[in-house]
Amino acid sequence: MNNQPFFASWSGGKDSALALHRAIQNGGRPERLLTMFDSGGDRSKSHAVSEAIIREQANAIGIPLVIRRSGWTDYREQFLSGLDEMKVGGIQTGVFGDIDLEDHRKWVADTCAERGIEAVHPLWGMGRTEVVRSFLDAGFRATVVVGHDERFPAEWVGRTFDHQLIRDMESLGIDPCGEAGEFHTLVTDGPVFKDPLRLNQADLLKRDGYSFARMELSE
Repeated sequence: MNNQPFFASWSGGKDSALALHRAIQNGGRPERLLTMFDSGGDRSKSHAVSEAIIREQANAIGIPLVIRRSGWTDYREQFLSGLDEMKVGGIQTGVFGDIDLEDHRKWVADTCAERGIEAVHPLWGMGRTEVVRSFLDAGFRATVVVGHDERFPAEWVGRTFDHQLIRDMESLGIDPCGEAGEFHTLVTDGPVFKDPLRLNQADLLKRDGYSFARMELSE
């Protein structure tokens, strides 16, 4: 990427972290993280991570955070608003953690193109097991914070995302990347972090067919 400035789409989870790491390894210069939050609260979309924790991740990584809030009906509009802020800052490249879901990759690429931004997907075409093992082998640490109750054992929510968990998932036929929404992770340390996040699990919540590990920053 030849010292090219970029922003990274940041969910707080494993795929966005590995994509950011790969983009830096490829010579890119990270300038911003972009995170989409629910319009009605302080939780990130899909991963349901608190704004305080996402901000602490950004601080630990040392990259400024840009937040947009939306429901699903105005998601595109708010995403474009985030892209506009990137363009004002002179950033014309976005890095995304898509792996092999063509419809989502196309949506991202087409929407970015509307603002003259190139969408880069450093993980595209990797095997799913290759992605998660590369993530761990690079030195990242993460915790499972969301599980779909019909697709992922609720008792595994809150577990460390490690090689043993990957083996356990594979033994049950669970996609180790969770690309169908089986589970989501929260990254707490790794090569892009200057300092690790210190978190405690405060509770396990149930809502709308999902189990959530409610994480809090340690004092």
